[in-house]
Amino acid sequence: MAVARELVVIKGAGDLASGVAHRLHRAGFPVIMTEIPRPMVIRRAVAFAEAVYSDTVTVEGVAARLVPSPAAALAAIAQGEIAVLVDPRAEVISALKPQVVVDAILAKTNLGTHIDQAPIVIALGPGFRAGRDAHAVIETKRGHYLGRVIWDGEAAANTGIPGEVMGYAAERVLRAPAEGIFKGCRAIGDVVTAGETVATISGVPMKAGISGVLRGLLHDGLKVTPGMKAGDVDPRGERDYCFTISDKARAIAGGVLEAILYLLERLK
Repeated sequence: MAVARELVVIKGAGDLASGVAHRLHRAGFPVIMTEIPRPMVIRRAVAFAEAVYSDTVTVEGVAARLVPSPAAALAAIAQGEIAVLVDPRAEVISALKPQVVVDAILAKTNLGTHIDQAPIVIALGPGFRAGRDAHAVIETKRGHYLGRVIWDGEAAANTGIPGEVMGYAAERVLRAPAEGIFKGCRAIGDVVTAGETVATISGVPMKAGISGVLRGLLHDGLKVTPGMKAGDVDPRGERDYCFTISDKARAIAGGVLEAILYLLERLK
């Protein structure tokens, strides 16, 4: 198959991966994203992973389409769309041999990415060493270095503590209180109050810890375990933030674009 020289395959299609895909697409790169059969994405309104459930999704004017094969992925990007492929092992990489591979799974550990998968390999967050696992690593921890391109070494270690928003950190994250099947009672973008039930897990209520706007919520029908992240309340109360790419995703996307352009020049 003939493919564009600068084809990018992004592993993962969550909200941060989607911020990267959106920027690369706008910059003229053809993008294919890989996902698992049942994505556990919280910020679904700004994640191209949602195409797995709805076939198509649009984030800030950029459309993504679920496709069944690498050939169909090429057809989708030829139509100006981002292609989303259910491909947990990212076998599309060996099939299409892209110029760029970006590991944006954010698993905090390396699930199989290696530096010789493509001429340019970039990884997001902790779990990777630049120069060993990838050509570049992008810092994903909020703070002074967010979005920084790391050419030697690793990103900051995962603390397990969500970023602080208006003084709230762990309190804004909604976690499953039991094991079972997830079902939302409220929708992303709804205003909720502390103590309000926003979802149930096999009948057990999951309640908001703080008041604000429901920025993220798992897809109905997913099986969850106790303590699993299942939602996100934004105390700032800005509904538009639920449906637009975050500042964090944009910063990370900028780092990825910088790294790709730099490395493409080096390959000439």
